[in-house]
Amino acid sequence: MKDLRDGDTPDVGASLAGERPSERAAKAASDGVKQGHGQAVVPSSSFDGTPSERSSASESTTSKGGPEPSGRRRRRRRKSARKSEVKPVTGAAEAGDQQAAGPSPAAGEKPSPGEKKGRRRRRKSGREIQGRPLTPQKVPGQAKAQSGAGSHARTASASPHAAGGGAPAVRRQADDLYAALDLGTNNCRLLIAQPTRPGQFRVVDAFSRIVRLGEGLDATGELSQDAMDRAVEALKVCAGKLKNRPVRRHRLIATEACRSARNGVEFLERVLTETGLELEIVTRETEARLAVAGCSSLVGRETDGLVLFDIGGGSSEIAMIDLTDNRSNRLANHIKAWTSLPVGVVTLSERHGGCLVTPAVFQAMVEEVDVMLADFDPPALPAFSGLGESRIHLLGTSGTVTTLAGLHLDLPRYDRRKVDGLWLSNEDVDRMLDRLLSWDFEARAANPCIGADRADLVLAGCAILQSIRKRWPSQRMRVADRGLREGLLNEMMASDGAWRRSGRNFRHRNHRPAQGEKP
Repeated sequence: MKDLRDGDTPDVGASLAGERPSERAAKAASDGVKQGHGQAVVPSSSFDGTPSERSSASESTTSKGGPEPSGRRRRRRRKSARKSEVKPVTGAAEAGDQQAAGPSPAAGEKPSPGEKKGRRRRRKSGREIQGRPLTPQKVPGQAKAQSGAGSHARTASASPHAAGGGAPAVRRQADDLYAALDLGTNNCRLLIAQPTRPGQFRVVDAFSRIVRLGEGLDATGELSQDAMDRAVEALKVCAGKLKNRPVRRHRLIATEACRSARNGVEFLERVLTETGLELEIVTRETEARLAVAGCSSLVGRETDGLVLFDIGGGSSEIAMIDLTDNRSNRLANHIKAWTSLPVGVVTLSERHGGCLVTPAVFQAMVEEVDVMLADFDPPALPAFSGLGESRIHLLGTSGTVTTLAGLHLDLPRYDRRKVDGLWLSNEDVDRMLDRLLSWDFEARAANPCIGADRADLVLAGCAILQSIRKRWPSQRMRVADRGLREGLLNEMMASDGAWRRSGRNFRHRNHRPAQGEKP
């Protein structure tokens, strides 16, 4: 008898010829017990069509060629079992039982209820079938586990049941939105933002439209029908933006026009009916504080004091800020004195005419504002003991100062990124004022930083600015393209602790108001 290692192929058919089927099956079972450590391979088919008359390749090979290395026998047995998918049985008696029962089940078929299952080879722990990854596969559409959460949270989010509604889902980052609306005498402005780094936020959506709500207010004392219609149309746009955003908290205010008009309250009731927006009329003190809060990030550590002014459409707010003692991050806490002038760009231009402004008309507007400022008597403040020094400066937040900054930079189109935070010297401001006074109405309207909507208002704002510069002379002025909306957002985010939160867990701490709910 030759060994298989000599390269000869055994003749399986010859070894089985001349034997009866039952004898061949018994011999196959006994050979399997001897050579396979107590296991016999049950034949699944035979060469002459009888299912029980065929022995496996590994069995016939070893019976013809003698003993074989154990490793090779195991590999050959596993390979033969995978090809024929024959279940192993224990002992010759069980082999005989299966022969009497008939052929073994085909591939993919389940064994009969009375049939015993074969013994499976137990794999060592930690070993996997080659080609399968050891890490579990991700379920399609399954939410990713959030970084920073605990191991229990990561396990729950990775399971298929986590997405089905077991634990509450973590809210998206976009849900932490704040909205601020400012309905002024000249403009309607909306800002929707999201807090980022401490003291800062990212603008998500914005809206601004000139409505001239205070048109004719100084002469009649009431809001005109056309002005209210323009404002309502703009507020409808704002209502649509607020409805489409998951705003966490909002504040909507109205300023001087609604504050001084006899029909201001009736107008806000109409706004609530037609747009669903509930606006509040703020006081002049609140307006001054909000203007300061909106510009806090533009005040450097090297500043001891500043005069912040907001030239609006119907009023102008001025605040004196002293930072020499116990400085805090909230600039509004350092307001030592403030005033609100009942004059703005709309009211002043209507009194003196904004289209044709000569140097004499401009001087008359400056003198009118000087009289109003003369009634303001602030206390003596340490930071303002030596006016004109480099640690004291002006800070303007209005369309007037941003227009001057755009002219100074010769911008072909107004760009807020280049204007906000710009420093202007006294000589720069004087040069821009002289340039504006030399232009007629058409030239002002043609400038991209002014436009036709503001061509009749810009010189009235410059007159108010000139009076402020005379009262508080300073070597430089900083321009702020921000105002009440930014102040509203800063105060809401600070009171909510939006900048003190870390990670995503803070989103579960506070209840988020429902859509349109007033905080």
